[in-house]
Amino acid sequence: MTENGGNTAARPSRREISEAVGEAGWRYVLGALQTTVRVPSLRRAVDVAARVAEAAGDGADGGLWMDVRGDRLVLTLQSLAAATVTSAEVELAGRISAVVRGLGLRLSPGVDDPEPRSVQLVEIAIDALDIARIRPFWKAVMGYVDEAGADGPEDPLVDPFRHGPAIWFQQMDEARPQRNRIHLDVSVPHDEAPRRIEAALAAGGVLLSDGRAPSFWVLADAEGNEACVTTWQGRD
Repeated sequence: MTENGGNTAARPSRREISEAVGEAGWRYVLGALQTTVRVPSLRRAVDVAARVAEAAGDGADGGLWMDVRGDRLVLTLQSLAAATVTSAEVELAGRISAVVRGLGLRLSPGVDDPEPRSVQLVEIAIDALDIARIRPFWKAVMGYVDEAGADGPEDPLVDPFRHGPAIWFQQMDEARPQRNRIHLDVSVPHDEAPRRIEAALAAGGVLLSDGRAPSFWVLADAEGNEACVTTWQGRD
């Protein structure tokens, strides 16, 4: 998984981060904080985004990005320099929460809401025998860059604009020509995972492994194509 653990002495633990922001409507997902603000119009979304940006100040340029839509504003916090959440993002989440509540709006991660899905981040995992050989291809063809602090020949790749899913590489011991070698990692809030897994199984999926739960569960469709549902838990 591409979440960069960084220097554990320099940042709160995953559990501390999750507990610090959970009551305010944020969720810790794959090394970032995310939440959604429902709005009645695009104009309102832009207005809320402007208020959030003003409250965040110039210091948030390297750690806050917003997806502005006609019915919602999706907020993501992560230190781009460290590729993880630090105490600065936790503090900023609290300031943003106060601003949004002051506007009479609610922050929600979409867990247990009548929403199509919760907040989430998606990764593509590629199995390879020689990661260093194939990594440059994926970096070039996707227009991706090295993740902050991880520029080695086997390290993950990220979209510089944070639009597309991150890519990470999983070492293979031997060729597996009859098994898919690319799968999706769907990182969800820890309290969303049971519902997401239940829905996948009800839709014809199969649970291949829960041996690493609650860090991740390995699922597959009816033809054996795999996807993992992952959370922050079990990683500290």
